[in-house]
Amino acid sequence: MGKGFLRVSAVALGLIAFPMSSQAHFQLLAPASWLVENALGDPQKAAPCGGTNTDFGKPTYAVTDVKGGSLLHIKVKETVFHPGHYRVALAVNSPTELPPDPKAQTMTNDKGVVMSVSGEVMNPAAPPVLADGLFKHDARVDQPWETDVTIPNISCKACTLQVIQFMEQHAVNNPGQFTYHHCAVLRITADPSKPLDTAWPKDRN
Repeated sequence: MGKGFLRVSAVALGLIAFPMSSQAHFQLLAPASWLVENALGDPQKAAPCGGTNTDFGKPTYAVTDVKGGSLLHIKVKETVFHPGHYRVALAVNSPTELPPDPKAQTMTNDKGVVMSVSGEVMNPAAPPVLADGLFKHDARVDQPWETDVTIPNISCKACTLQVIQFMEQHAVNNPGQFTYHHCAVLRITADPSKPLDTAWPKDRN
């Protein structure tokens, strides 16, 4: 996680900013986030892994050890409600391998503001996406969202796990457009009793 990663995370995608009350926020509770998060989960707007145009975020240096081919527990808490869904993806060598944010269908409301209607969901999920369309909701839920995802049977010293929320009925953010972002660093050790997952790139680090 060097300067190149921070530059990528600071890319501005949107056009205008809106008050916090119109925006969803979430915390990544498990695995451990790569950035220090406040009570709302900020900073989290910029793709691919959080930060903002003016705040790259403070690294936690947290690394989660995972056995390849096993289940990894994902736990998020929505701190400011907004309808939408979540996606989990994995990059082996660089955060630049992570997929683009979900393609949005949009509409222009009667005030001339562009709003999201829905976000594209990959079904079935395929590398680098591990799971998509998670925790779809249109009402406030106070307890954390939790699920397990299967980690590919590979080895890597510092894979990047990305968890994002796509927000429906939302105006354009700068940065991030309709998506909020968190990441975690995984150190994956392949299980020698299982075949390697060849759909994933080899660790070049």
